[in-house]
Amino acid sequence: MNSTANASSEIGKCSSLFSSKAFNIGGIVALCLILLVTLAGNSLIVMLVYKTPNLRKPINYFIANMASSDLLFILYMCHGILARLNISWIIGSQFGQAFCKLITFLPAVSTFTSIQNLILIAVDRFGAVVFPLRSPLIRSKLCPFFILATWIVAVAVSSPYVFAAKLVENSGRKQCDRNAGWNEAFGEFSSYQDFTIVIFILFFYIPVLLLVILYSFIFIKLKEQVHPGEHSSNIEQQRQRRNRNVLNMSIAIISVFVFCWTPFITSKLILVYRSSSTHFSCSFSHDYHVTYYIAAAYFALNPIICFAFSSNYRLGLKRLINSSSGVQHECLMVDNVLNTY
Repeated sequence: MNSTANASSEIGKCSSLFSSKAFNIGGIVALCLILLVTLAGNSLIVMLVYKTPNLRKPINYFIANMASSDLLFILYMCHGILARLNISWIIGSQFGQAFCKLITFLPAVSTFTSIQNLILIAVDRFGAVVFPLRSPLIRSKLCPFFILATWIVAVAVSSPYVFAAKLVENSGRKQCDRNAGWNEAFGEFSSYQDFTIVIFILFFYIPVLLLVILYSFIFIKLKEQVHPGEHSSNIEQQRQRRNRNVLNMSIAIISVFVFCWTPFITSKLILVYRSSSTHFSCSFSHDYHVTYYIAAAYFALNPIICFAFSSNYRLGLKRLINSSSGVQHECLMVDNVLNTY
C-alpha cells in the first residue's frame, strides 16, 4: 500500500472520534451549508456577469470563470457528505471506479482554474491601478483566450489523477485513493510525492508570492497616487472611495485564499512526505479534517466577497430579483469609478 493509503489507514484508526454521531452530524451540516452557498453564490455570479452590461469587463469575466470552476468542487463535497452518511461505494461496479476518478479529477481542475483566475484578476487590477493611462494589460477581446487557457492548463495538470485514482480495500470497505495506481500507470520510476510537491509549488506557493507582489505594488501606487487639479470635494471623495474598494478587494481576495488553503496544503504535504514509520495522533487527524472544511469554505466565500465589495453585483442582483418577480423600477446611478469593478 502506498504512503497515502497508509496515511488514510492511520487516520482511520481514530474510529472512536470520526465515527461518533456528533462528529458526523456536524460534518454533514457544515458541508451541506458550504455546498448550498457555493452553488447559489457562484451560480448567481455567472448569471449576473452574463446578464449585466456593467459587469462585462475583463475582471468580471475572470470572476465568472472562477465561479464556474468553483462549482465543480461541489461533487467533492457531495462525496464527503455521502461518506459521513456511511453510504459505501458500489462495490465492483464501473460507476464506483468512474466516480472515484471524477471526485479526484474535477476538484483538482476546479482548484487549479480558480488559482489561475486569481492571478489574472491581480494582473488586471495591477494594470488598471499602476498604469491607468496605458492600454489595459488584458483586453476584453483576449479574455476568451485566457479563460480557455486556464481550463486547458488545469485539465492537463489534473489528468494524471484520472489514471492513478482507483478504488482500494481499506478496513473491509472500498475507498477511493488518488494515487493507488500511480506506479502502474506511470512506472516504478515516477513518484507521486515529487509530482505533488511540484504541483504545490507551481499552483500554490508561486501564485501566493506573485499575488503578494502584485497587490503590494497596487497598495503602494494607491498610497502615492496624486491627482493634480482635484479641487472638488466630490471628486476627492470618489477617489478615496475607489482607493478603499481596490485595497479592500485586494486584501480580501488574497487573505481568504491564503487563509483557507495554507492549512490544508500543509497537512497534505505532511501526509504525502511522511516516513513509513510515522504514526499520526488523533489530534493531527482531527486537525486534518478541519483543514478540509476550511479549504472547502473558500469556494463559498468568493461570491460573498464579490457582493460585499462591488455595488454593481449588488445592483445586478436587485435587478435580477425584481425582474424575476415582475416588479419594474428604475435603479440608482452608479459612480463611474465603481463601474471598474
